[in-house]
Amino acid sequence: MNRRDLVQAVSSQSNVDRKEVDLVLKGFTDVVTAVVSKGEAVSISGFAKFVKVDRPARMGRNPQTQQPVRIKASKKARITPLKGFKDAVVKTSLAPKLERGVWPPAPAAKAPARKTTAAKSTAAKTTAAKKTTAAKKTTAKKTTARKTTAKAPARKTAAKKTTAKKTTAKKAPARKAPARKAPAKKATTARKTAARR
Repeated sequence: MNRRDLVQAVSSQSNVDRKEVDLVLKGFTDVVTAVVSKGEAVSISGFAKFVKVDRPARMGRNPQTQQPVRIKASKKARITPLKGFKDAVVKTSLAPKLERGVWPPAPAAKAPARKTTAAKSTAAKTTAAKKTTAAKKTTAKKTTARKTTAKAPARKTAAKKTTAKKTTAKKAPARKAPARKAPAKKATTARKTAARR
């Protein structure tokens, strides 16, 4: 049981508003702490006693070497349970009776809250899964679109290169052919001129 549970239990046991119980509990702890820190004891009959203990300086022994050691003076807080509290803890029949649902809290009150939180968590998981699948689909579409656009220009350039090669291959023999025929004409004209002489 923590502070919030204690406030809730006291509120339902005493039929007092939770805010008022919280304020009273805070005031109680503040007063007890302040009074005990000044050196006065606070005793709640049948419950507990809060005391500040001053321990004077004394001589002790080191357990390993058995050498005498001087221990400094110290101050400690001590909470001592009183007889009524001890008896109630040892014999549960002597403990005060709480109203139904004070502690432990009624399970019917907490069960719907657990179900709603579980439903919320499952709904959050399903929405997250839907978002991730939608994101995967959109990224897959984008990547396929990029691949198709990247492949199309590559095909066009390859077609251009092949046409360029074909045209150069056709033009090259046409240029070389007249170069071969020209020397043959010169040779025949040289022979004719030699024959005339």
